[in-house]
Amino acid sequence: MIIIQNSKLRHFLKKIIPVVGFPAFVLMGSTMLNEKYHLAISFLGALTALLLFVTDFEKKKTGTRRIVVVSVMTAMCFIGRFLPVLMPMTAFITLTGVYIGSESGFLVGALSAVLSNFYFGQGPWTIFQMLAWGMIGYIAGILANPLKRNLILLMVYGAVAGILYSFIMDIWTVLWYNKGMDWNLYRNALITAIPYTVSYAVSGILFLGLLAKPFGEKLERIKIKYGI
Repeated sequence: MIIIQNSKLRHFLKKIIPVVGFPAFVLMGSTMLNEKYHLAISFLGALTALLLFVTDFEKKKTGTRRIVVVSVMTAMCFIGRFLPVLMPMTAFITLTGVYIGSESGFLVGALSAVLSNFYFGQGPWTIFQMLAWGMIGYIAGILANPLKRNLILLMVYGAVAGILYSFIMDIWTVLWYNKGMDWNLYRNALITAIPYTVSYAVSGILFLGLLAKPFGEKLERIKIKYGI
C-alpha cells in the first residue's frame, strides 16, 4: 500500500486532481488522441483516481480497511448498472462520498465506470463517465454534513447529480459528433436526452430515498468501528 506521508503534498493533490488533473485527461481523450487510445486514457484516469484516494491514507491499516469498503461499493455499482431504466449507481456513489469521504466517492465513481464498461463496452466515452460519476462522489463528500442531516436534501442532490451526469455525457456526444464543441448542437443534445436525464434524476431520488437509511447506518457503523 502506498502512503503519501507529506501532508502538504496530500493536501495539494486532493485539491488539484479532481478539478484540474482528471479534467485534463478528459480533454486529452476527447481532442488530442485518436479513439484507439481510449483504453490508455481510461487506465491513466483510473490511476489518477487511485492517486487521489491514497492521498487520504494516514495509516496503513486504515487505508486497507477503506479499500475493502470502496471495493464493496464499487461492486454494488457494477451490479446496479445491470438494472434497466432506473439504476442505483448515483445513490451508491453519493453514499460513499457522504459517509466514507470525497476521495472514496471519487474512486468508486471512476472505477465503477471503467470496470463496468469492460462488460458494457469501452470507448472514448468511458473517461467522461469516470469524470461525471467521480465528481458526483467527490462533491457528495464535500457536502456530507448537510446531506447526512436531511434526507430531502440528499434526494435533491441525487436528482441534481443525475442531471449533471447527463449534461457531462452530452458534452461527449457533441465532441464525438462534431469533433469540437458547438453550443447549438449541445442544446439540441440536451433536448434529445431529456428522457435519459429524467431517468437519471428519478433514479437518484428513488434509490437515495430507499437506501440512505439502511446503507448510511451500516457505513457509519463501519466508519466508527474500524476508524476509517
